[in-house]
This record gives sequence, structure tokens and C-alpha cells, in this order.
Amino acid sequence: MDLRRASRNDADIMAKLINIAGEGLPVYLWQDMIEGDETVWDVGHRRARRNEGGFSYRNTTLAFGEHQVMGALIDYAQPDTFDPVDPAEIPAMFVPLLELESLAPESWYINVLAVFPPFRNRGVGSKLIRAAERNAVNAGKQAISIIASDGNPGAIRLYERHGYTQCAKRAMVKEGWENPGKNWILLIKQF
Repeated sequence: MDLRRASRNDADIMAKLINIAGEGLPVYLWQDMIEGDETVWDVGHRRARRNEGGFSYRNTTLAFGEHQVMGALIDYAQPDTFDPVDPAEIPAMFVPLLELESLAPESWYINVLAVFPPFRNRGVGSKLIRAAERNAVNAGKQAISIIASDGNPGAIRLYERHGYTQCAKRAMVKEGWENPGKNWILLIKQF
């Protein structure tokens, strides 16, 4: 298995992996961003091809093996400070996520870590986590953070095996999005 940086040409596969990592939340959100005769996948593709923003190919590393993409990592530095979350200006379902992000300023942030089902339990996720940790160290960060759903205990176990600690949680606001989780969990690893 090899790791390589994504390019704009990887936008379709990125959209699928972003949706897997987000447990269907991206597709739910992309429905409201459709322009013209686009599909939700066209929206995901468009967003992955952007030069800026968290879901950009520029922040993406792909795990490649067996002649195909096996998984993806989207990671980047969090700001040194966060503006206070104003629930009146932000859709309610984002408030708990932004509140948790704000508890880990200056950390390196794993926004997406996803592995296609046939490649799970084969070390792909662990390899992507180690790549994110190298990126964090190379950027001079003292901590790395990730937010996961408590409805995905396998992901939480993976992060904890790698030394991440549950630091805070916030209740999910679903607004019609279906997910078995009840809370978002912030996990942090100090270096």
C-alpha cells in the first residue's frame, strides 16, 4: 500500500470517501447545494476540486493499493484561536461540531479518515493516522485532534488504540439526517 497526495482528478473518489467518513452527513448537506441539474455527487465532486476549504484535494492523502484507492485522509492545521460560536448565525447541526473544534486550537485536525469497506481491518486506517501524525509533527504541532460519532465505536476504538483520548462531547443535532449516534466525541493526542 502506498500513500499519495490527491489531485483534482481524484474528486469523485474523494466525494465517496468524504461521505463514508461523515456517515452520510455530506450527502445530506450537499442536497441543499445542488445547482441546476447537478446530483449530490456532482456537488461533492465540485467541492473536492476546490483549491480552498477543508474538503479540498490539496488537504487530501489517498491510500492506494491493489490497483485502486483504498481510503483517504483530509487533514490540516486548526487556527490558533476560534471566534465564539454564535448559534444564531450557524445552522444548528454545525454548532456542536464547531464547539468541539474550538476546544482544540492550534492542533492538527483530521477532518476525514475513511476506508472503503473491503479494505477495513487491513491497516489502511492506521497507516493514514500515522501519515496525519507525521504531518502534524512536520508542521510543529503539539497535538492532533479528530471528531467522531459515538455511533461509530469502531472508529473510536481505532483512534484510542493510537493514543487518542476522548476529551469532550456534544449532543448531535440531526435535522432529518439519520445516524445511530447521539453525540459527537472530540479525541485528542498530545505529542
